[in-house]
Amino acid sequence: MSAASDGLDEDYRAAGFGRRVGWGRRPAVLLVDPVRAYADPDSPLFLRTAADALAAMERLARTARRAGLPVVFTAVRYAREPALHVPHFHRKVPGLDAFRADSPHGRFTAVCPPALGDDTVYKHYPSAFFGTGLHDRLTSYGVDTVVIGGFSTSGCVRASALDALQHGFRPLVVREAVADRDAAPHEANLFDLDAKYADVVSLGEACAALGGGQRTRGQPRTG
Repeated sequence: MSAASDGLDEDYRAAGFGRRVGWGRRPAVLLVDPVRAYADPDSPLFLRTAADALAAMERLARTARRAGLPVVFTAVRYAREPALHVPHFHRKVPGLDAFRADSPHGRFTAVCPPALGDDTVYKHYPSAFFGTGLHDRLTSYGVDTVVIGGFSTSGCVRASALDALQHGFRPLVVREAVADRDAAPHEANLFDLDAKYADVVSLGEACAALGGGQRTRGQPRTG
């Protein structure tokens, strides 16, 4: 059941939540951790809805590339034991062992891998921005709007959308391109993001805008 189905949407709107941040002049696609840890059935982090989200992410990336827009992939990767890099995070989530540098679960999937010309950012914590230099990279491309897909809705996607907002970007989360372990946290976090921190948009709207509908006011990517 959607978090909005019990009347919360009306209550939030009456309180002034849920307005639109809208599209800016220059979007980029940010795909948060589309790695095998979430897509392989033998992984403890496997998501049942990962395949559909990966297909949507691939479409976002392909549309942005055709339009000459930046595409950024992130992945969690630890060169040493995760407990040495992120002791408290690992204490909370031992499943971070899936992201050791030698683990196959930390690799990008065959469905939606980075292509030549895409950017790849490696991180230690949920947000794509924390300690990665992503803000400076996007700023150097003239980006003002970040179109987000990835795993998982309640974790790294949420953290990345919030940090995008806090770094001055317009965050748009693509509903079909994100997934979580269960429908309840997935829907609750989409509802909360849309109410307070980002616009939750459809795949169709995102692809139409990336393909030129909203992009024409910006400049094509040159590097």
